[in-house]
Amino acid sequence: MAPSNDAKPLRSVTIVGGGMSGFSVARELRSRGFRGELTLIDPAGIPYDRPPLSKEYLLGSRSAQDIQLAAADWFAEHQVVVVTGRAVALRPDEATVVLDDGREITGDKVILATGGAARRLAIPGGDLDSVLELRTREDADRLRSVLKPGARLAIIGAGLIGAEVASSALPFGADVVLIDPVDPPLVPAVGHALARRLHDMHPDRGVEVVTGVPTSITRDPGGRHHVAMASGETIDADAVLVGIGIVPETGLADAAGLATDNGTLVDESQRTAHPNIYAVGDSSRSRLADGTLLRRAEHWEHAVNTGATAAAALLGQDLPKHGVSWFWSDRHGVHVEGVGSMTGDGTTIVREKDGEPSVVFRLDPDGYLAGCAAVDGGLSVRAARRLIDRRILVDPQQLADPAIDLKKLTK
Repeated sequence: MAPSNDAKPLRSVTIVGGGMSGFSVARELRSRGFRGELTLIDPAGIPYDRPPLSKEYLLGSRSAQDIQLAAADWFAEHQVVVVTGRAVALRPDEATVVLDDGREITGDKVILATGGAARRLAIPGGDLDSVLELRTREDADRLRSVLKPGARLAIIGAGLIGAEVASSALPFGADVVLIDPVDPPLVPAVGHALARRLHDMHPDRGVEVVTGVPTSITRDPGGRHHVAMASGETIDADAVLVGIGIVPETGLADAAGLATDNGTLVDESQRTAHPNIYAVGDSSRSRLADGTLLRRAEHWEHAVNTGATAAAALLGQDLPKHGVSWFWSDRHGVHVEGVGSMTGDGTTIVREKDGEPSVVFRLDPDGYLAGCAAVDGGLSVRAARRLIDRRILVDPQQLADPAIDLKKLTK
């Protein structure tokens, strides 16, 4: 069923935020036949992709132009006006966005694609201006500037971003210490067996791993940082990077009186409590018709999917159906993918290759596949995704057998 839409024809849409979700809205609106005015607002101007910031862009193998989501010509050809600026206020009734320089942009609908800000450490010194984060191209440039031979980088948070940066920092000749309170990290995302294998790659490649909780960060007059740990240990470093997740950017929504709860609340159409305002991507959180709040997602594909859903809803078209969630990451020369949920009640099945866990499956209490994660096993993850989406019951022994082609089990 197509969502209900206003009788008034849609003539103009304003998108606040130029990340993947905002760009996805613009691209989908044009591909779905929208010919009205389309404006995209972002402080950086032309939208760019963020996953490369901790990998290829940081390493210098891809340039700023290389990571743009589309070239400037695309925006001109598709008549998408890119406004370089920062939105500071929203008037929902008028569908008006106010920029920091006083400009006002008014349309029929506004899409909030505001993403998230790096979460800061809530400890003394966590707010030092010299403590690094990685959310923007400028953040990556600043991080690259400190990655010199012999420089010591302390990374707090060994999740996806922290692990990726630890891997990327090594070719610069930097010494890296990776700090996390959990050993191993990422168990909820990939299961214990794979999490253990992935975390053990760090010391094998020369990264020092510390399990513990930072209690403060100080900087001496010479610019050296000192991370005090709950254990009493102090970790000295030339630079400190914090990678402990993000906080959704809901400031515009909050100030405009929209409902928020760890994200701007939206329905199945990505529409907020106000009919003129939609929200997509990292900053949005779905609330079902019965009031149930779903967990907010932060993956790249979620940004793409919510953008497509919002575009369809705006045009009164059938909402697209999306498969179970999927993510990927890279570290130390291996590619990690995961799909579905590896948590919750059920059992875990491990498929090994060369004596190491390579694919991990999570079965729900009824024996159906609920999640899968793999190292260098993209084909297995894609097959697992079909098994989950189609709810195909599979023999656990076949899942564990590396000789069984998972693709055959989807037929």
